[in-house]
Amino acid sequence: MRLRRSTSATADPARPVHPVDRVPPAGRLAVYGMQHVLAFYAGAVVVPILLANAIGLDERQLIHLINADLFTCGIASILQSVGIGRIGVRLPLLQGVTFTAVSPMIAIGLAAGGGTQGLTTIYGAVIVAGLVTFFAAPYFARLLRFFPPVVTGTVITVIGLALLPVAATDAVGGSNAPDPGNPLYLGLALGTLAVIVLIQRLFRGFLATVAVLAGLVLGTLAAVPFGLVDLSAVGESDWVGVTTPFHFGWPQFSIAAILSMIVVMMITAVETTGDVIATGEIVDKKVGSDDVARALRADGAATTLGGVLNSFPYTCFAENVGLVRLTRVSSRWVVAAAGGFMILIGLVPKAGALVAAVPHPVLGGAALAMFATVAVVGIQTLSRVDFRDHRNVVVVGSGLGVALFVTVQPDVAQALPEWAGIVLGSGITAGSVVAIGLNLLFFHTGRRRDIAPATPGGDTVTFDRLASADAGEFSAVLGRLFEGPTAVPARVHARGPFADATALRAAVQDELFAAPPEEQRALMGHYPDLGGLAGAGGSGAPAPRRPDGVGPVGGPVGGPVGGTAAAALRDRAGLALLGNDDRAELCAVAAAYRERFGFPLIVCLRDAGDTRTLLATARRRLEHPPAQEHATALVEIAKVAGRRFDDLVSG
Repeated sequence: MRLRRSTSATADPARPVHPVDRVPPAGRLAVYGMQHVLAFYAGAVVVPILLANAIGLDERQLIHLINADLFTCGIASILQSVGIGRIGVRLPLLQGVTFTAVSPMIAIGLAAGGGTQGLTTIYGAVIVAGLVTFFAAPYFARLLRFFPPVVTGTVITVIGLALLPVAATDAVGGSNAPDPGNPLYLGLALGTLAVIVLIQRLFRGFLATVAVLAGLVLGTLAAVPFGLVDLSAVGESDWVGVTTPFHFGWPQFSIAAILSMIVVMMITAVETTGDVIATGEIVDKKVGSDDVARALRADGAATTLGGVLNSFPYTCFAENVGLVRLTRVSSRWVVAAAGGFMILIGLVPKAGALVAAVPHPVLGGAALAMFATVAVVGIQTLSRVDFRDHRNVVVVGSGLGVALFVTVQPDVAQALPEWAGIVLGSGITAGSVVAIGLNLLFFHTGRRRDIAPATPGGDTVTFDRLASADAGEFSAVLGRLFEGPTAVPARVHARGPFADATALRAAVQDELFAAPPEEQRALMGHYPDLGGLAGAGGSGAPAPRRPDGVGPVGGPVGGPVGGTAAAALRDRAGLALLGNDDRAELCAVAAAYRERFGFPLIVCLRDAGDTRTLLATARRRLEHPPAQEHATALVEIAKVAGRRFDDLVSG
């Protein structure tokens, strides 16, 4: 089926700009960007430090690796967030060197003799693996149907939980701390965490969004009297340090090294997919296979560039995914600004040394907050999973269990063959592999079970299962997208088969808008005023209940012809707790609207903004002519149906 591409995004200059694409004022852009750099810096430099120590590089070579790493991180982050053609996902995702590659790179370097000889062999493998990732990106993205919420939620949760020990290590002074039990370290870490929490509790707006940056600055200042802030490296560093291609010599190509690095990049692709989906959840932007392909192309291009510019494999950095969730600053241009800062820091070693002066306990305290929020995003994704199906319980439980087992006992990888250690030596990759494998075993092998009819529980169904359903089951499931009986699902089924979930979603929208006006008007009558925020009829009184007590008349209920209770909660998210004055005003506007137009004031609450914006929009709609409001109400129904489709259909 050929999809029709809408041109409204470019044709309508009044179309609202998504928060991801908004450019903050210059001052805030700089502060937000530097906050990302500070949150990212410790993780950025740890890979070259570990590698240099393991393969026997000297201090001068290590400094060059760090500068090259930061410089390339900046380019990679701009490529991912701003994008060039079909490269880059254009989300607020900052790129960094993947931890998954550390052990394999050390093994490659030592096998090649260590030192710069080992380094050039590593770079040969990195360059080839980056190219393979770039060209394989669209094929990997087609496998997204194998990553339903039960898998992606598990992977995202695993990423957050597996990173917490890294934060804990920093909180006690770092892996090389002479006195990890020092109460001072604990005080600085918990104090930094407390500052971040208090700022978010006491302040709103700009101050709340820079809570992490404020915590890092105040924590560092508090550490000065105790001698934990060492600025000697600033004076010893050069002002300018430019990384040149193949600084350590021409790359050497080893088949075994290349195969090992390709395996690493394939595992990293799973992590990138989880990070992209997590970020899409955070910034409220739908992520599809094309988005994942663009993100993976950026990973591949950045990795190849890293091999040329004396750096390493790149992936989306989960630390900064947590920062986006924590600060709620979703502009991708903030990450682009952070990329610019990293390029500058990579060119000015003194600036890098200044940022590196932030003590480990302070970084650890901030990281505790950021990494935990990544896990929370995973839990939010898992909330869409039907845990009444025991198979989902096994997938999530086994994935989390294996991930935490390897995280707590990393030496377990030594009991495995070397090739298996690459995959299972990291809690993130081990847990991801288990979750993906069990999902394939339970849901994509053997005889496919019949699709279950729609229920009030808000079950998620895969596109494959829905595509194989008969007309009755198909209509029962898609009927949950609407608040009343409609022939739209039956007409959509008659148009099938569909190439993918995107084509199916487009067909639902097409049939809704193509329905006869009287059918559209009848469907409108089943929707509650303002999504149920106002009482039935707009009187301000509580809405009358259905006999089953599930929801208000015309409100979101389960069953083949209505929405689900879970969908109702999501549709009302953010506006469910209204004061009496706000609710009374909303009810008055809804009553006036119903009297003027003869049908409810229908609003997709998940796109409505705050209460003030909702009221302003409702008052403005009161002035529209009836034909315009008929079209507007239909658009709002389409928005609600689209949102519920995204919640309902996976793959």
